Amino acid sequence: MFTVLKTEDRARRGEFTCPHGTAQTPVFMNVGTQGAIKGGVAAHELRSLGTQIELSNTYHLYERPGDELVKRMGGLHKFMDWDGPILTDSGGFQVFSLAELRQIKEEGVTFHSYLNGRKIFMGPEESMRIQSNLGSDVAMAFDECVKLPAPYEYAEASAERTYRWLVRCKAALEACNAEDGAVNPGQMLFGINQGATYADLRIRHMEQIAALDLPGYAIGGLAVGESHQEMYDTIEAVEAYMPKDKPRYLMGVGTPTNIIESVARGVDFFDCVMPARDGRHGHFFTWNGIMNLNNAKYAEDEHPVEEGCGCPVCQHYSRAYVRHLLHSGEILGLRCGVVHNLWFYNHLMERIRDELDAGTFAAFRARYSGALDKRI
Repeated sequence: MFTVLKTEDRARRGEFTCPHGTAQTPVFMNVGTQGAIKGGVAAHELRSLGTQIELSNTYHLYERPGDELVKRMGGLHKFMDWDGPILTDSGGFQVFSLAELRQIKEEGVTFHSYLNGRKIFMGPEESMRIQSNLGSDVAMAFDECVKLPAPYEYAEASAERTYRWLVRCKAALEACNAEDGAVNPGQMLFGINQGATYADLRIRHMEQIAALDLPGYAIGGLAVGESHQEMYDTIEAVEAYMPKDKPRYLMGVGTPTNIIESVARGVDFFDCVMPARDGRHGHFFTWNGIMNLNNAKYAEDEHPVEEGCGCPVCQHYSRAYVRHLLHSGEILGLRCGVVHNLWFYNHLMERIRDELDAGTFAAFRARYSGALDKRI
């Protein structure tokens, strides 16, 4: 399922295989929360933008249109017309970030729907059942994403409960995969490391979940308010205890610099809403930094967003035209931002893989880490 092809210090060049194909790593997963990329980008267009893996959200699809409906429609791949790998997150982050009133017990979490206020219960078994109905290739374990900063005692109790939930997730998904009529009987479970920013809790929890011998492991609970350095320190603390032959996924990260620095620390998988979200607001990622096309200086600029970029936006439109679309409230302007940024992120990952193949990643990191995040 996962092969490390080459390393450069702690950075890894790999290959991940699942029921719907093979992805080259390090890889950025494009976020289609509700089965679609925000900004009017259809699933069948993702391949042309360099997408390898699509990510969707368990909780949102459970709420609307409902996981059982998706199953009746043949699973999420068929429903959204995407034939490549899909990873679904567990819904845990949304439960803890969207629900103001929630009750956490050993069984799971009771909370109220953000759509209509109805009471919902979700635990490990419910999350696995929903993800099984969706038929993703990778199902993420149900966990608690602790708000930072967190008291040590609470972070410790939460990590211990998250481990117990993971044991239940493993049993529940194995049962779902064994059922007749399972949408994707090859669906695999990734465990999630928690423990806030406490290195000893992170290490202890990683040792516990590594012993379960799962197909992959994620570092969760970061990019939620801590500093970049705290995030990097946490990755460094955990990395030594993560299985060397399993993929490593840093959840919800991040900026181009975050990705470069995390690859250098041994991470293989990434996802973040940033490229699509920022693109919809006129912020375009380039190899020279981040360009805000809302600025007046681009009103009569005939150049493409980025010279030499192969994305459809840069191939056809000027900065002046894209700025006009954004200021006119045209949906095409939002779409341009999303298309360009997804292209940039996917080709950033391709460039990282090429540098690792060539043994020149350290020089690439020295040149671009920090530089790609600066505002033009």
